Amino acid sequence: MIIDSHCHLDYSNLYEQLDNVVLRAKNNQVSLMLSICTTLDSFEKIKLITQKYKGIYGTFGIHPHETKDFKNINSKFIKNIINQNKKIIGIGETGLDYYYNHSDKKIQKKIFLEHIKAASELNIPVIVHTRNADDDTLDILKSEKKNCDLKILIHCFTGSDEFAKKLLDLGSYISLSGIITFKKSSNLCNAVSNIPIENLLVETDSPYLSPDPFRGKPNEPSYIIHTIEKLADIKKVSKDSIIKHTSNNFKKLFKIN
Repeated sequence: MIIDSHCHLDYSNLYEQLDNVVLRAKNNQVSLMLSICTTLDSFEKIKLITQKYKGIYGTFGIHPHETKDFKNINSKFIKNIINQNKKIIGIGETGLDYYYNHSDKKIQKKIFLEHIKAASELNIPVIVHTRNADDDTLDILKSEKKNCDLKILIHCFTGSDEFAKKLLDLGSYISLSGIITFKKSSNLCNAVSNIPIENLLVETDSPYLSPDPFRGKPNEPSYIIHTIEKLADIKKVSKDSIIKHTSNNFKKLFKIN
């Protein structure tokens, strides 16, 4: 069984053909998917998706790009939503994105902290988006980790070997996307080679980041096999070993049987 740990099934180019997307995923061994929330509207669709499909779970969170429109979101609000929905098993995606700066950095940090607080109090994973914000992301996670047993999942890792080591020091799980299949990702692949397989998950981030040979086309969960094959090559193990480890890691982190 393959698990896509991060996809956006509520986005229109997947949502409008979801029965076929799910069928293609199952035909390619993908039997569990985690559909990631980015806004309140996003969450309304995710609730419907998780109710309809047995093998799909969801999260609740506000993407850092969107935090300017959700300045009053707090941990209590987040916890209430999670507690009312049994198939919502994680918080995010949340974090910091200084590449685009669609939202003010102070607002991003404030909302990130509210997500972390809720994740800590509920004892469920926080799914972290970080781009061009390594230092601030680490500072916040280190500070919050001192006070709780925070479960951290770094989504779509593209960082350095040094950044990976610091994240591992915090007990983080690290998820890899189709970016590792890109021809210009040699530095990333070198960093990935040093990450213990016990800390790795795989994802599509669909409909974004299609792996080779589908680069430039909308991504979907069935394409995750190409990321798995590349990861097997990087780690010098079998494809089945990657599937086994990444699936077991997901189940352990999210407490899925």
